[in-house]
Amino acid sequence: MPLNPRLTNWSDCTAWVIGASSGIGQATARTLHAKGARVIVSARRTTALRAFEDTHPGSLALPLDVNHLQDMHAATQTVLQRFGAPDLVLYSVGHYHPQRATQFDLAEMLRHQQVNYVGALNMLDAILPIMLQARRGHISLVGSVAGYRALPQALAYGPTKAAIGHLAESLYLDLHPQGLGVSLISPGFVDTPLTAQNTFTMPALLSSQQAAQYIVQGWERGAFEMHFPKRFTFWLRLMRHLPDALYFATVKRATGG
Repeated sequence: MPLNPRLTNWSDCTAWVIGASSGIGQATARTLHAKGARVIVSARRTTALRAFEDTHPGSLALPLDVNHLQDMHAATQTVLQRFGAPDLVLYSVGHYHPQRATQFDLAEMLRHQQVNYVGALNMLDAILPIMLQARRGHISLVGSVAGYRALPQALAYGPTKAAIGHLAESLYLDLHPQGLGVSLISPGFVDTPLTAQNTFTMPALLSSQQAAQYIVQGWERGAFEMHFPKRFTFWLRLMRHLPDALYFATVKRATGG
């Protein structure tokens, strides 16, 4: 049973991808454009956005910094004036730098929080009143399986993705009765500029394009959470239910500490 209205009529869909300069966001924007959606791409990197606009006819590059609330509101008004209320908004902005508590870096901790979580709140502040007034639209947030339970080197990243997961669930409870869709995207390892920092072997590594296919298929099914690839994420979801002692021992054994 679908938990959200199915998104299938892409040729009549205005999709706004925030965080579209690279990685999952850009790949998803490409996939949506290929399906016929009107695609708006946003990020800080203007050059990457203009390159997307030049190679994807009908798309709109709308540079912004999610950390600046005024930028977010100004961009939202541009979208509203050009296209009306968007049918789909994807928040795919992310910051990741491996960190352990033995090398605690407060500045990095706060940067993760600002980009990964507070930026999403800025987006919601701008877009929610428009969608609520229209009584339609879909908000999708990119979380991570790193938000399920703690993992090594995810001291800064993991808590922000756990917050995104909780936020998505709370949004769903409040917005579903209003006719809005909400979904959570929980990828495993995806080959992006962020994961390129990892020095360990990443199991079940996907390309950004493969991740985009999973995401779009989830919207088309009306899913709430899209976690992938399931051969990897199934075990992480299962591990959430392990007793603490067994969980810590399993993670230590699987990762070497």
